[in-house]
Amino acid sequence: MTSTTMTIRVPLAVQEQLARLSQSTKRSRSYLAGEAVAAYVERELAIIEGIERGLADMKAGRVTPHEEVMARAYEIITEARLKRSTPQ
Repeated sequence: MTSTTMTIRVPLAVQEQLARLSQSTKRSRSYLAGEAVAAYVERELAIIEGIERGLADMKAGRVTPHEEVMARAYEIITEARLKRSTPQ
């Protein structure tokens, strides 16, 4: 895996916490910071891609009206309550 160097600014408290984490895990601060940035970027990109898929679905008309979704949800809730209250 190729890597590159970045310089970032973090609050002093974060730097201190990272140092504590580094000591506890026997990992370098650089490694932990890189892992944190990678996880953040992956999560944020997944959110953005989900939003973009949703917008494309809306544009293509692949939507279910809110009232229909809520009606089905209430049906499921009612069925579950009846099932739970019926002796088995």
